[in-house]
Amino acid sequence: MVSEFMLQQTPVKRVLPAWTQWLERWPSPRDLADSSPADALRMWANLGYPRRATRLHQSAQNIAQNHNNQVPNNFETLITLPGVGEYTANAILAFAFGQPTVVLDINVRRVIARAWQGQAHPTTSPSAIERSFVQSLIARELNAQTTPMWAAASMELGALVCTAKTPQCSICPLEATCQWNMMGKPDNTAKPKTQVKYLGSDRAERGRILKILRLDHAPQSVHVIRQGASDKDQCDRALQSLITEGLVVTSGRGKVSLPGD
Repeated sequence: MVSEFMLQQTPVKRVLPAWTQWLERWPSPRDLADSSPADALRMWANLGYPRRATRLHQSAQNIAQNHNNQVPNNFETLITLPGVGEYTANAILAFAFGQPTVVLDINVRRVIARAWQGQAHPTTSPSAIERSFVQSLIARELNAQTTPMWAAASMELGALVCTAKTPQCSICPLEATCQWNMMGKPDNTAKPKTQVKYLGSDRAERGRILKILRLDHAPQSVHVIRQGASDKDQCDRALQSLITEGLVVTSGRGKVSLPGD
């Protein structure tokens, strides 16, 4: 569960050391629940999208209090936890519990779109028809040992072979039956949107503010935070968004801190 939260839009090479340190400090949900949200944000450091850290902390509290300190092993319960969406719930069920679920990330969806639908790129979000079709592809004989392997293999096929820009069709096991390949690989769908540049963005300013607050356990003056900003209006906007999301709290007399400090 921790790895799935961390891997949302963050590469494995950055996640692995952070994941190891996290589990050494908090080996169970209750261990994390007993710490403050500020502790979680500090350990999260520069993994990006810090809201994932507070939601993971909230989920740990829920699991410790309502599920006997055990991560739930059914979709209906998992999906109710803060920060757990359809993909994360299914990934947990497949990789932690060996249940034959549809782990439908963008790489798997690209393979499906090309091999069975003849489309260069998948749609923005999966439809009910797509989910049902992918479920039908899962081999009935999968068990607790082979389910994680099947899920990982389908994800890796898209990540390493059927890539967005330079697919290696000659080594793909689906080359002979791939509809998109047989159609001559037409550029017949809208390409996925590129991510907005980080440097100079509101996200970068939010990261700068959080870094200041992570380094000191005491509330910091808003005036001090604004002093280091290149754009004061952007700083105020970023700070307000952090406060609105509960990642930063006001502590009176023009000061702010991480929640729990």
